[in-house]
Amino acid sequence: MIGRHLLSAQDLTSADAVRILDTAGELATVTDRSVKKLPTLRGRTVVTLFFEDSTRTRISFELAAKRLSADVINFAAKGSSLSKGESLKDTALTLEAMGADAVIIRHGASGAPYRLANAGWIQGSVINAGDGTHEHPTQALLDAFTLRNHLRAGSGDLAGARVAIVGDILHSRVARSNVALLRTLGAQVTVVAPPTLLPYGVHTWPCDVSYDIDDVLPHVDAVMMLRVQAERMAGSYFPNELEYSRRYGLDSRRMALMPDEAIVLHPGPMNRGVEISAEVADSPRAVVVEQVTNGVHVRMAVLYLLLGGRPEELMVEGADR
Repeated sequence: MIGRHLLSAQDLTSADAVRILDTAGELATVTDRSVKKLPTLRGRTVVTLFFEDSTRTRISFELAAKRLSADVINFAAKGSSLSKGESLKDTALTLEAMGADAVIIRHGASGAPYRLANAGWIQGSVINAGDGTHEHPTQALLDAFTLRNHLRAGSGDLAGARVAIVGDILHSRVARSNVALLRTLGAQVTVVAPPTLLPYGVHTWPCDVSYDIDDVLPHVDAVMMLRVQAERMAGSYFPNELEYSRRYGLDSRRMALMPDEAIVLHPGPMNRGVEISAEVADSPRAVVVEQVTNGVHVRMAVLYLLLGGRPEELMVEGADR
């Protein structure tokens, strides 16, 4: 079992992660059915509680919950009592009073999901959909699912896979979760960035560190390009976008350095012309759209496992009758 909450990729054992990925693979077959729903979470209430803007993650979780027949409440900070100064505690107590079985939270403060899960305000499951610059565990899971489909034919772990994560490591919760999860699954991870965009203590992470993207690309099975998160930057971390793109952007020339079968990932949204060129983003080797599709499957699996879905219901054809 993966426990009651999903707060951090670091909390997952290899067996936990493989179980989620295997379940996601089974649930992916739901999209091929005439009725794309299962009854497994019928009567359960799932709340999305987003304090930061989101498109992919929020919609992905909402669709995942609905495909499992859960009732979904979208609770945005803007336009709610939160914008009037209501505390996280009072919001949580409100959700508990509404009978929330799971709360999916995105918050700008690192640690907010832990506070929600451990303070005793709600009895349901808490899923971290991104907290500050800390973690984004379901993004790491969907990235691992995508990598596994391409590198391991959709089964097993990622032992021996070589993955580079390039860009704004300092502000990236995606990088932190991916380094932890990919290492747990046996992959060899290298983070690549200018020194100013690497966090203090990065050399203690379970990965290699490089400042030279051209040196790393010939030896990877996959490269993950990260967006420069200007909204989280209070100072100047590089001279300008043109210089950043010249030193660390992935264009067609750099993609040619990669092994022929290596793939390109990006958690989105992409800054075309900065960390990734349009030619690379639109190339057959880029699996960005596939990552979005896989996000629904993985988040269905997380909800299914946390909220006690029954294995036999995965086999129900046209399940919502």
